[in-house]
Amino acid sequence: MKVLTFFLSVCSIAFATAQTQPTPASSVVEALQQQASMKATSLVKNLVLENIGPTVMSGRVVDLSVNPEKPSEFYVAYASGGLWYTNNNGISFEPVMDNTPTQNIGAVAVHWPSRTVYVGTGESNASRSSYAGVGIYRSGNGGQTWEFAGLPDSHHIGRILIAPDNPMEATVAVAGHLYSPNAERGIYKTVDGGVTWKKTLFVDEGTGFIDLVAAPDNPRVLYAAAWEKDRKAWNFKGNGPGSGIYKSVDGGNTWQLLTREGSGFPTGEGVGRIGLAAFDANTVYAILDNQFRREEKAGEEADTDKLTKETFKGMSAKAFLELDNGKLGTFLKENGFPEKYKADSVKDMVRNGTVKPEDLAAYLEDANSLLFDTPVIGAEVYLSEDGGKTWKKTHDGFLDDLYYSYGYYFGLVRVAPYDKNQVYIAGVPILRSDDGGKTFTSVNGDNVHADHHALWINPSLEGHVINGNDGGVNISYDAGAHWIKNNTPSVGQFYAINVDHQKPYNVYGGLQDNGVWKGPHNAKESVEWHQSGQYPWKEILGGDGMQVQIDSRNPNIVYTGFQFGNYYRLDLSSGERTPIQPKHSLGESPYRFNWQSPILLSPHNQDIVYFGSNLLHRSMDQGREWTAISGDLTEGGKKGNVSYGTLTTLSESPFRFGLLYTGSDDGLVHLSPDGGVTWKRISDSFPKGLWVSRVAASAHKEGRVYVSLNGYRWDDFTPYVYVSEDFGKTWKTLAGGLPFSPVNVILEDPANEDLLFVGTDNGLYVSLDRGASWNLMQNGMPHVAVHDLVVQHEAKHLLVGTHGRSIYKADIAPLQALKSSRMAEELVAFDLEDLRHSQRWGDSWWSWGTPNTPGLEIPFYSSKGGAVRAQVLTTDGIVVSETEMQADPGFNTISYDVAFSKSGKKDYLSKYKTPVKEAGNGKTYLPKGTYEVVIELGKSTEKRKFEIK
Repeated sequence: MKVLTFFLSVCSIAFATAQTQPTPASSVVEALQQQASMKATSLVKNLVLENIGPTVMSGRVVDLSVNPEKPSEFYVAYASGGLWYTNNNGISFEPVMDNTPTQNIGAVAVHWPSRTVYVGTGESNASRSSYAGVGIYRSGNGGQTWEFAGLPDSHHIGRILIAPDNPMEATVAVAGHLYSPNAERGIYKTVDGGVTWKKTLFVDEGTGFIDLVAAPDNPRVLYAAAWEKDRKAWNFKGNGPGSGIYKSVDGGNTWQLLTREGSGFPTGEGVGRIGLAAFDANTVYAILDNQFRREEKAGEEADTDKLTKETFKGMSAKAFLELDNGKLGTFLKENGFPEKYKADSVKDMVRNGTVKPEDLAAYLEDANSLLFDTPVIGAEVYLSEDGGKTWKKTHDGFLDDLYYSYGYYFGLVRVAPYDKNQVYIAGVPILRSDDGGKTFTSVNGDNVHADHHALWINPSLEGHVINGNDGGVNISYDAGAHWIKNNTPSVGQFYAINVDHQKPYNVYGGLQDNGVWKGPHNAKESVEWHQSGQYPWKEILGGDGMQVQIDSRNPNIVYTGFQFGNYYRLDLSSGERTPIQPKHSLGESPYRFNWQSPILLSPHNQDIVYFGSNLLHRSMDQGREWTAISGDLTEGGKKGNVSYGTLTTLSESPFRFGLLYTGSDDGLVHLSPDGGVTWKRISDSFPKGLWVSRVAASAHKEGRVYVSLNGYRWDDFTPYVYVSEDFGKTWKTLAGGLPFSPVNVILEDPANEDLLFVGTDNGLYVSLDRGASWNLMQNGMPHVAVHDLVVQHEAKHLLVGTHGRSIYKADIAPLQALKSSRMAEELVAFDLEDLRHSQRWGDSWWSWGTPNTPGLEIPFYSSKGGAVRAQVLTTDGIVVSETEMQADPGFNTISYDVAFSKSGKKDYLSKYKTPVKEAGNGKTYLPKGTYEVVIELGKSTEKRKFEIK
């Protein structure tokens, strides 16, 4: 793979700066160069990360490219899971971009005659986890190799078009930065395969381009959708006057604005994201996220038979007291008010002025409800039949339950190439119209996930469509009446993971829009479950899955939930589900809950639960009753439409009950030494306003605490990692040597205080010397966002929760065993695991099967590497096997098949005169007994024993 070369300098980490700024593209490119260099020199480059799934729930698909001459061959682009290829109609897939520096994708386009593939990195859906890319990549051989093709500061790319007659000519819609203004957004064109680019259309630094289509009958006619947006951590304005539709008649060289006043298409402040589809040069469909508010119909009267929360907004106390008690009681019960709030008691509170009627509405309005209740016009479909000169809405009324208030996440319209009246639009469900958009019918079948982002319609076979959504890929051959699911890729977008202590232990995790899942760590991913009906991973809760805590005394008791603090105590043995979210009292300010609200079981007592809103809450009885043990531990929130000023991370010291730490989304870290009686802010020396992605009390020193900050929501990709040895009085940065990429998690190993792990938006790093230096840890895992890390200490496994490629597992026993004081030694060997003998070694169950083969991993460490000789001996010194290898500096592994060498077998038989059985695969395996491994490197020799039982 070729990458543009930039001057590489040492990354310096700013400490305690007052403001954060978007990271320049040059620093991002330097970071990629630094990362590539670290890969070659990493001390853990031979330590394997194994993907353990799950796969069936998949993750967000953003784009598809299908071979029209052979529709069983296509590429699927996942938002943060890379590019996957199939040539058997989705029965199986293979990843084709795992060797590139990112798995974050916004668009893919293929010139099928030449096998030229363009990929725009960086998802354009503008969600909470839409990660930035690093520009365009191009392959001239179907994805076997890749070249960097420019636009490094584009961040998020909406669409790519390739000229049908020239694979070197491409036009790209660049959405640009998600959280900050930037100039590298607009429409770009190349005629030399990305060596150079020309910006042919630009609106302003806050308006990018989200969609781009060519007329099938005239590919020189292009339509492009501009999108003005402004996302902040506390507010998302996904609309503005810069949004509109443009047209080019010369292949994207020049453009004209179509959607002016009088065109029939909405203009102005409420125009949001636009999706496009062209049937021909003149017939164009557009789907609009219309953020203008709905007008109340004249003379429309409210339904007085049923109370809603809107009833109480602006209601006088007098009117409230005159309400029928039966209706009020029904409202309170149906909306989940606590038992203490009866009709009479609430009226007494209003009568004496403790609460106002509008407080009943406020009690129900959290960040989750506002996603659905904001009265915007929402999705609308428009049609132009004169090449965009005039537009007309295709339908009467509203398209309810398609976009709600978050139409920024959608923007898909497609028209069948064989019928201009067959139209698909997509949002939460996917809808089809057979009358040009006048009426629509849902085709969101039982086997289809919600939230749709990609659709391909076969031009040669009516009814054949391929759909990409938040749950992977679905294929239909009857226009959506029935669907099959094609989810074999290990693509899962985990927010958080955890483990229990069963044998074998289970892994738990919450995923973006795919619920909370549980599965055994040793489950093998295969399609055999189609036969048995028993997929090893099980969903235990729906929604957007979040953090998980498991009762160490009873693994059937699990605490988890979905977005904005909607958490439950689950009893997996009975199926009982008990809501546990702390509730404010009527008349109090509502609690603010983060999208990923933090929850924690006390390591001192598993009945004690901590829960974070903008306050810290504690329950002493498994979440039945709650007490706020703090005031507001944030900066107090900001006015906006996103829940902000919330806690994001909690930790309690294993040394002392009540030694608590909290971190917030606006940059504050607090300490309580006494169970919440008093609190002290300990983050004043940190950069201001950043998201505290992790606070972690040490398991090795009572005064030690780790903190990571994340600047992703400012487009600041600087790594921020700190440690304090004195309860947060003073801090030291540990980020030196980490490439630029936002940090999501820092984890201290529970067994070895020198061993630290860091997960960033672009990979995994390990330190063997408590943060003094860092090593890239990527063997077996592509450069994907790492959101969470946990160590299962009995198994000595590191579990890696990625936001794109599901979960990885690594055996870190050698890392735990190496003390930093021994890192300079020439050779360090580690203890070996015993094996259990089997008479079936080397044999298969039937003649066509694969032989059952054992293996012993022999790990060792060398500071400098070199020539290694290893021997396996019996207790009385017979060499039964030996090998030589060239060791790398760092950790190495000798994989021993537990078989005799030819000379070893001869010497063994000569000594013992005992026959040993030759297996079906021709090898002779060691019999039961104790053996010694001797490793020699330079002047050093290490010996370790293992037993075959």
